[in-house]
Amino acid sequence: MTLTTPGLLFPAISLLLLAYTNRFLVLAQLIRELNAREGESIRPVVVAQITNLRKRIKLIRTMQVYGVAAFLLCTLSMFALFIEFNTTGIILFGVSLSCLSLSLLTSLFEIHISCDAIEIELQNIENKPLSNRVSKNFIEPNHKTKNSN
Repeated sequence: MTLTTPGLLFPAISLLLLAYTNRFLVLAQLIRELNAREGESIRPVVVAQITNLRKRIKLIRTMQVYGVAAFLLCTLSMFALFIEFNTTGIILFGVSLSCLSLSLLTSLFEIHISCDAIEIELQNIENKPLSNRVSKNFIEPNHKTKNSN
């Protein structure tokens, strides 16, 4: 294995860490907005969202830890290969790939949890009473117009 093999992971890992940081920042902003919007008391749907947000924050932290470990191990792998400790370099690169895989799998699980958050919001919308107003473009499925028989 050459020194460039682990070097190929540097841009990929950097982009992943940037994406993870963006996900974290979006969640942090959402939590701040939720806190400001709810005031002194919270609705039951918000309690469900808080549980979901806590899980997602922990998962993002885990994703970042594995991503940083992959980046560090990749760097150490390159250093070992540079000083011609080839076996050590190969092992470190393999562990780096394992950490990267764990980071990606955790990311996949976090995406699943974020879909649960959207489902909570959809259920909250469905539980609201229907409005008496009907849009011009919406006709209820069982509604018959005057011209139909």
